[in-house]
Amino acid sequence: MLAYLIRRLFAAAVMLVVIVLVVFSIFFLFPKWAGVDVALSFVGKQADPAAVEGVRQKLGLGEPIYVQAWEFFKGIFAGRTYSGGGDVTHCSAPCFGYSFRSEQAVWPVLTDRLPVTLGLALGAAVLWLIFGVAAGVLSALKRGTLWDRSAMVVALAGVSLPIYFTGMLSLAVFVFGLNWFKGDYVPLEDSFTGWFGGMILPWITLAFLYAAMYARITRATMLEVLGEDYIRTARAKGLREQTVIGKHAMRSTMTPILTMLGMDLGALIGGAILTETTFSLPGLGQAVLNAIRTQDLPIILGVVLITSLAVLIANLVVDVLYAVIDPRVRLS
Repeated sequence: MLAYLIRRLFAAAVMLVVIVLVVFSIFFLFPKWAGVDVALSFVGKQADPAAVEGVRQKLGLGEPIYVQAWEFFKGIFAGRTYSGGGDVTHCSAPCFGYSFRSEQAVWPVLTDRLPVTLGLALGAAVLWLIFGVAAGVLSALKRGTLWDRSAMVVALAGVSLPIYFTGMLSLAVFVFGLNWFKGDYVPLEDSFTGWFGGMILPWITLAFLYAAMYARITRATMLEVLGEDYIRTARAKGLREQTVIGKHAMRSTMTPILTMLGMDLGALIGGAILTETTFSLPGLGQAVLNAIRTQDLPIILGVVLITSLAVLIANLVVDVLYAVIDPRVRLS
């Protein structure tokens, strides 16, 4: 088990380096090959030529590409100082870039908004795991019944309906119509009840989409597992049905569910753009959307890095959970 964890940590560290290099190439190397002025992208097309030249010097765009890549990578762990034209700007570690348009480092902007997105993603994940997996298991156990068909119809609707439609519909019905919830976001540090009340609808809306997908995957996987030889053997030995399902079948069923969870949760931590926009939540999704509108390249770069790192960490946790629920992983 320890050797397995060490291998996974080493692989994650290598992947981290690869992610940083790929993101650097996307934002710095590829535009240069395409003839795009990266400095102009950082300060805006209407910027003064002197400001563009100052940013070009600060970013070291005249240096060899391997020097630029090293400075970019080193800045994440040790901070970075942008100097040029007599002006010096320091970006403390972890430095995910500096927005010369808004005159602020990217990392503080992201950390201010990350708790909102993190709360949205984790709260919705709890709901979609509970209801999605439960619905899928019951549908598999009651295959062909009215419950099975009804649950799969609802799941198909959840997968098909776009999240901005269900979000606007829930706002119209439960906020403006029935007045059951408040549509305004309240920071957690201001009021827990206000924060919880403002997050219920975003959680339900986001969880409805994912619970539908998880219900369909769980049902298909559970039906496949129930046909395995070891399940028939367990039943032939006289084990209770609750033991067969809960202890044996669910372990194998949870493997693809955990795989999906790692990818979905990691991506959502990078910003649930549609949900945050629909409910006006000041999270990473809103930040990247505003950055796209204003062409604030460093903010976009920072969110891409955060998303990549979140997916990497989530998959690392999932790999560890594999070893917990599946003895074959530990034995291998």
